[in-house]
Amino acid sequence: VWRGLSTIAGSWIGGGANQAAMLEVFQYNPKKFGDMVLIDIVVANLWMAVILLGIGKSNQIDKWLKADNSSIETLKTKVSEYTAKITRVTTLYDYIIMLSLGFTAVGTAHFAGFHFSEFLQENFEVIRNKEKALSSLGSKFLWMVVFSTAIGIALSFTKAKNYEGAGASKIGGVFIYILVATIGMKMDLSSFFDKPGLIAVGLIWISFHAILLIIVAKLIKAPYFFLAVGSQANVGGAASAPVVAAEFHPSLTSVGILLAVLGYVVGTAGAYLCALLMEIASKV
Repeated sequence: VWRGLSTIAGSWIGGGANQAAMLEVFQYNPKKFGDMVLIDIVVANLWMAVILLGIGKSNQIDKWLKADNSSIETLKTKVSEYTAKITRVTTLYDYIIMLSLGFTAVGTAHFAGFHFSEFLQENFEVIRNKEKALSSLGSKFLWMVVFSTAIGIALSFTKAKNYEGAGASKIGGVFIYILVATIGMKMDLSSFFDKPGLIAVGLIWISFHAILLIIVAKLIKAPYFFLAVGSQANVGGAASAPVVAAEFHPSLTSVGILLAVLGYVVGTAGAYLCALLMEIASKV
């Protein structure tokens, strides 16, 4: 059960890509994983509905938070100017370069992840011993995700970031859906209704998420935009954060994408830590 719950943690700390990563790392039963996915879908989308309803009253919410939303207006202007600067008609050459960068990065991550995993297993007993909590650090898939994320962040500091104007994020989004669909085809969702208690667990988790965000936003006087988009960057990742950001203003879509990518980075470590804590708790 703790392995299944860790996959929900992966989703709610960094989106569906982290959820899939935790499934592969901890090798949870795919049939039971369907229950966990439905919790994510039902509970996370209930919270997203609340977030979207709040956008229509964002000015009143900002007043209650005592937030200065002038930074959002400045952000709209800066992002609009940058987007207009890099946006271009996508050519065949652009598609070839973007796909080449993507597949080269993934191939490099696979190679590095495989050999680094082998190195850890050969040199550290705590990782080689399957009975130890840290044995999951020997997962090749885990290190493939870590290396591919690191390569992506490194490329963002180069001229490759300008391919965002040619639709790089849209291509990346397609592959995220392919990843999630590939995992989803292994699942049996029919058994979900036999375990309604799992929904209660999901509601409790998302309630803590919402309460913590609201308290922090109130304390630091953050605008509702950052509360809403930051929440979805963690709960839904690249699938929903850009959608919520665009509801505030179309030019802010890229901000949602950026926060979602940050959510993936933090989510990989955070979900893995959650899984380790759950494993320890399950043995107490």
